[in-house]
Amino acid sequence: MYAFDIKRPSKLKKALKALKKDEDAQLLAGGQTLIPTLKQRLAAPSKLVSLSRIDGLSGVRDREGVLEVGAMTTHEVVAADGTIPALSALAGGIGDPMVRARGTIGGSIANNDPSADYPAACLGLCATIVTDRREISADDFFTGLFETALEEGEIITMVRFPLPDAAAYARFDQPASRFALVGVFVSRCDGDVRVAVTGASEDGVFRWADAEAALVEDFSPAALEGMAPEADGMIGDLHGSPEYRAHMVGVMARRAVAAAG
Repeated sequence: MYAFDIKRPSKLKKALKALKKDEDAQLLAGGQTLIPTLKQRLAAPSKLVSLSRIDGLSGVRDREGVLEVGAMTTHEVVAADGTIPALSALAGGIGDPMVRARGTIGGSIANNDPSADYPAACLGLCATIVTDRREISADDFFTGLFETALEEGEIITMVRFPLPDAAAYARFDQPASRFALVGVFVSRCDGDVRVAVTGASEDGVFRWADAEAALVEDFSPAALEGMAPEADGMIGDLHGSPEYRAHMVGVMARRAVAAAG
């Protein structure tokens, strides 16, 4: 580690002001990615602006068929909520108890790790990411590996999830890190079907359109029998070839549909 300043503002406006004042400043949410990055000296901001003391950025609320989750809500709180069982189950499978107690949904989404779980939930549930400036559809928010539509100094304040008719998440773990080697989130809502995939693609989280079309006609595992996305563009490493990951996307999608019922 190295020396840096840390600010803990109590108001969102003060956090925004601190970011604007120092172009080298960086936001700190739960710190489950940022702190290890600092320890490895892969980043060296002169100032951290913590969001932990800002009122109104945490908590879960059901508002007329839409689940509102504050950006600083921890994984363990989402896991305990249960309003959307598939989302709670996903949150309960992230990391270990310490990570779930500190990590936040907003931090995970803003970081957009290609193997993270929440981006698949956001895409799979047609979520809206709310910031201090605007509302962004999940379809427009995730733009590439560790890349999002967030602008400089923009802060996520909330994520809104429409309540689905049915949903489930199936994940195949990378055994060492316990990140998703492949994770598939499936949902059905008013005839609309979404299939979102994390962990598999070199471009990060994505929607599998062919599977969605098949499930609109028949929302059952049988509708996806023998289907898999193209291996081109899938991640290939010591844990699995592109072809293996493509195959596992199909397997996890069928398991998610079966769980969703």
